[in-house]
Amino acid sequence: MLPVQDTHGNARSGIPMPSTVKKAPSSSMRMSLSGPALRAPYIPPVGSGPSSNPRHSVYRSQNANPLLQSTSKPNYGRTPLHNSTRRGSIWTGNAVIAAPSGSQTLKDPRPIRERAYQSKMRQEIFSWLHATGYEISMQTLTNITGKDYRAMFQHLVNLIDPCYPFEPKSRFEDEFQPALRALRYPFVSQMDNKWLAAPGSMHSWPALLAVLHWLVDIGKARLQYLESDDPTLQNVEKIPEEFHEPMHHQALAFEYFSEAYIAFFHGADVFTEQDKALEARYAKKNERVLNDLEEQKERLAQLQAELAQLQTSGVRWKTLPRAASYEFFQAPLEKLQKAHGYLVSDRAKFHDVFQRFESRKKHLIDTIAHEKAELNMRAMNLEQLKSEHNKLLDTVKAQNLTPEEVARMNSDHETLSRNLEELKHKISETQKVVMSLEVMMTNRGAAAEEALDLYTNLLSSLGLFPPLPTPFEGVDLTLQLNLATTNVSQLLIGEDIRKVIKPTLSAVAELKRTKRAEVESERIKVDNDLDQLTLECENVYEEVREVEKKVVVLNEQADELRDAAQQESMVSNAEAARLERELAHARTAALSSGMGVKSRLQALQFDYREQQAKIARLKDETIRAIAKNSNEIALFKEEVSSRLRKLRDFVEEG
Repeated sequence: MLPVQDTHGNARSGIPMPSTVKKAPSSSMRMSLSGPALRAPYIPPVGSGPSSNPRHSVYRSQNANPLLQSTSKPNYGRTPLHNSTRRGSIWTGNAVIAAPSGSQTLKDPRPIRERAYQSKMRQEIFSWLHATGYEISMQTLTNITGKDYRAMFQHLVNLIDPCYPFEPKSRFEDEFQPALRALRYPFVSQMDNKWLAAPGSMHSWPALLAVLHWLVDIGKARLQYLESDDPTLQNVEKIPEEFHEPMHHQALAFEYFSEAYIAFFHGADVFTEQDKALEARYAKKNERVLNDLEEQKERLAQLQAELAQLQTSGVRWKTLPRAASYEFFQAPLEKLQKAHGYLVSDRAKFHDVFQRFESRKKHLIDTIAHEKAELNMRAMNLEQLKSEHNKLLDTVKAQNLTPEEVARMNSDHETLSRNLEELKHKISETQKVVMSLEVMMTNRGAAAEEALDLYTNLLSSLGLFPPLPTPFEGVDLTLQLNLATTNVSQLLIGEDIRKVIKPTLSAVAELKRTKRAEVESERIKVDNDLDQLTLECENVYEEVREVEKKVVVLNEQADELRDAAQQESMVSNAEAARLERELAHARTAALSSGMGVKSRLQALQFDYREQQAKIARLKDETIRAIAKNSNEIALFKEEVSSRLRKLRDFVEEG
């Protein structure tokens, strides 16, 4: 019996299969990060005894995902990798997952075009890259280039899947979308490989930045998952002494199979050590339960002894009357049940009172703390006011001012206070005006960005992204809006609209109009040729109909000739039958009349031969006429077919 082949390419355990096992073809579909579905054990073939060799495991490993494999597995039995080879990845091939149709395209709900959200994404990407040992500056994220974006993208993908097969010699445009599809990026259908040529442009950077931020979130989630004690990690060292999680059982089973497989490679047929280790681990798991079971057994024995003692002592009350024995046991039981009910109700009441007093205590503690804080704050304010009052008294005493100067200073203070209030009022009004202007500017900026997005989309739909066609190679029609600058001349980044972009667009429009006029004239010419061909086809159809009418007439004539020949044949047959009858009669008459009738018989025989010759001649003429008509019909069909083929070839070439 041969070992069962691993259809997943031995990606579950990392343990190499024997060289005699036929390797399954590598699947072109990518694997899910959540691991495969649980499978039942292999059923051994009927008739295979317990000593059948070569042997194989009867339980399939469920750890297709490296994230879910046990982190404590030794690297026994693994083939070492050379420096010139790459490790295998969980993504088994470059299969393209079917993207959703146009009616099912997901729309990104994140506000990726808002400045605040972009700043937040840049900060999180910057922090994560620094935390993972990738040196980069914030200026690089602000003014990104294609080379930097590719390096960051590959670094983040390798953090999620260290074995993803990036090819250094391949174009980034050929690896970008397959990598996102492999990682199940939900908005991959909205990506365009043309954006990678200029990732920092206004129309492409928000979506590409959102891709990096999504990869950062996935990397953080993966790291958090690996650092957690989740049972699906199947770490044997993290399994508690008592457990009931199915994943813990699977981890121990996989550990047992791994050790047994290693021992099998070393030539062992009996796995005593592995069996003892597994039995000891499960014995340790069941130790407390067994101890509790022994205690329960001892308690049961004690209770059984007490029951037996009570049963032996019951002989005394059995001698009493039945009613007296019932009352003897029933009265204390009712008293105990009533006392128990009183105690339960008192316990519930006491618990309610206790909860109420606890809530009141908590409320009073919070109130006292709040009052103390308020008192401390008031005392601090009082001390501060006293110190300020003392400072002012000392200042007044030191200045030695007269009452007139004090009055003047008070009036000046009031005047300055009124001026200050007026200035504050003006400042508030100015701030309101500034806020309204900022809102207006934001709205205008948003409208300008929408207009530029519409302009960029029109350029993309018209195919006017650089490089442009032959007369406009050095012209770049793309524009970018920079609302963060204070220089008005730098608000719009790109070529001059009046001097370069507008004339170029006018020239392109004129060129398109010229091409459209040429195409229109060509269409009119083709329509004229098509009309002529249609007229010729109608003429040919008329000729075909005329020929068909002639064929119908010829067929009718052939049918008439056939009918006439048949009628003549019938008449000839009837005449021949009549002559045969007359001949027979003549024979009989000749026998009676003698030689006189013999001459008449000869004459009748001669007439009979002439009738037979005439019938044969008419048959030959009919057959020749039918063959001639059939030949003419076949020639006519061939001629019509050749004409139709020539007409079809002429139409296809035109």
